[in-house]
Amino acid sequence: MPAKGKHRRPKSSPLTRGIAAAGTGGAVLVLPVLGATTAAAAPAAAAAKPAAAPKTYVVVAGDSLAGIAQEHSVSGGWQKLYQDNRGVLGDDPKLIHPGLKLTLGTKAPAAPERADRSERANAAEPAAVKKSYANNLDGWIRQSLDIMAQHGIPGTYEGIHRNIMRESSGNPMAINNWDSNAVAGTPSKGLLQVIGPTFSAYHVPGTSTDSYDPVANITAACNYAADRYGSIDNVNGPY
Repeated sequence: MPAKGKHRRPKSSPLTRGIAAAGTGGAVLVLPVLGATTAAAAPAAAAAKPAAAPKTYVVVAGDSLAGIAQEHSVSGGWQKLYQDNRGVLGDDPKLIHPGLKLTLGTKAPAAPERADRSERANAAEPAAVKKSYANNLDGWIRQSLDIMAQHGIPGTYEGIHRNIMRESSGNPMAINNWDSNAVAGTPSKGLLQVIGPTFSAYHVPGTSTDSYDPVANITAACNYAADRYGSIDNVNGPY
């Protein structure tokens, strides 16, 4: 006979109950019951969907950051595109070059971009080629003029050439063994007939210390003429 209401055990809630008893004849089988919290966690256990890979864009002639950002709907506009790719673009967002690879929507990796900038710098700045000069009067004068320019020594090709032709006729081994300097033991030597003490006093660093050396002789003589006459161009006779 069923028990009266107040003595009957209340039914357990299926959501809070930890176990349920099932009758199997005289035995009792204890079964786990799936709780509400376990059921809710089931969808979270599903594998997360992988994030989409960032898109890239290769710059072509005529491109601008603003145009690229607008065409590809970059969130944050060209400013965000520039910030994400600053390692590629450098400090001026207006200077973009065809061939640059930009990352759209996320910051570009730093290390590869530094390498790209290094490659661009090497491509844009070819190694300096050492200037060569002919081993003749024309080449000696031109090399002397370049050295003089580095040291602020005035003089022109015409002024140097004119004085050389008067003093030595273009012979770098010319020597004067008959004038007063020669008598004093300091003969004039070389293309511009410079005596030893003058050559030593006005020798220009980086040139030979041999007074017969054409370039060293010209450069020292022009240095002396600049000090005494203002320029080799102002010399029109013995000096």
